[in-house]
Amino acid sequence: MKIVKPYHLDGSKKEQVAKMFNSISKRYDFLNRFLSLGIDINWRNKTVQFIKTTGAKSILDVATGTADLAISLRNKIPDSKITGIDISSGMLEVGQQKITRRKLDSNISLILGDGEALPFPDHSYDAVTVAFGVRNFENLENGLLEIQRVLKPGGSVGVLEFSKPEKFPFKQIYFFYFKYILPTVGRIVSKDPSAYSYLPASVEEFPYGQNFITKLSDSGFINIKAEPLTFGVASLYTAHTSKLN
Repeated sequence: MKIVKPYHLDGSKKEQVAKMFNSISKRYDFLNRFLSLGIDINWRNKTVQFIKTTGAKSILDVATGTADLAISLRNKIPDSKITGIDISSGMLEVGQQKITRRKLDSNISLILGDGEALPFPDHSYDAVTVAFGVRNFENLENGLLEIQRVLKPGGSVGVLEFSKPEKFPFKQIYFFYFKYILPTVGRIVSKDPSAYSYLPASVEEFPYGQNFITKLSDSGFINIKAEPLTFGVASLYTAHTSKLN
């Protein structure tokens, strides 16, 4: 899998992704709603519903960003405790403001850290979620193994990620929008010329569908399912860890 970086500069993908999200953090939520026409809210709700069915109470949200998914998890699973981790201090700052406004500080904690080297003991969480974050891992396999490590036996994972529509005419509409409209609008509003060019490039390289199912299986997950959302624009991947230690 080719490593796609946001900027044509020296430095690791990890460093560049953190820089990119710090750059666009103040406008990220607006652009998300605007560029997805609000559909991303429904996608996150699907993820939350899956986690709710598992009975999970201690939940780790990897690549939590501005904490949209963490807040939604807490709101719909009231007796849950959520930890969010992200490599972008700018995104976490926005997320913390949202959490404080909602008086959820005692229920959601945000941590600056690396999703590929999670600072938690083995078997710490009932469930792990990742929304639009696994594409940004420098080493996807390392990230998945870390998620596997921190999950309790019988734990659950929900990964929400962009994929690629495959049927006419939505495939053609999607690719035109993703390649031309989204980067142009994103560039104007975010003031970062690279951020929304990186998005379609990273989606292009991501091993979606059966390829990602294989990655999850190779990382030790079982009962893996993939649900295409909105004609395949995104997919929700769900899986579990073995109940045996």
